[in-house]
Amino acid sequence: MTAGDIVLGVVIGAQGLRGEVKVKTFTETPGHLSVYGPLRTEGGRTLEIASVRAVKAGTAIVQFKGIDDRSTAESLANAKLLVGRAALPATAKDEFYHADLVGLRALDSEGRTIGAVSAIHNFGAGDVIELSRTEGGTLLLPFTRETVPTIDLAEKFVVVAEPKDAEAEAERGVE
Repeated sequence: MTAGDIVLGVVIGAQGLRGEVKVKTFTETPGHLSVYGPLRTEGGRTLEIASVRAVKAGTAIVQFKGIDDRSTAESLANAKLLVGRAALPATAKDEFYHADLVGLRALDSEGRTIGAVSAIHNFGAGDVIELSRTEGGTLLLPFTRETVPTIDLAEKFVVVAEPKDAEAEAERGVE
């Protein structure tokens, strides 16, 4: 996977006996998985979609050309489905793709560099921004407007409002 790759989905597993796979999609609509052209895996395999059908929000059943049996479909389990950033439509003024944020400088509210954005995750309860701190280590924070009030793609930075140290507040009797 290169810096310009966007993950559109992940193969959850095989579906049925004819080579279909179930895919967790990261597109606005699961059926849109096919509109960006051929997909690639991290290993460099190119996959062309023959058919796709949404089964529920965030999930689709996909048939790839040339994959017509369960064992071949099973070999794709956990494969990330990628496209190049250039394959995606342009964003509106206040929109962005999560991949656009990776590598941006992370500043505190006073403009001091505290690190860089290393990833945006979603573990099921909402988006989380991961920062690689300049002094070492990482910091995971909720990716909300309160925590990340400013995103400036042109100047390549985000402003992060770090939460107050919970232990310090507890010592002062603040909850």
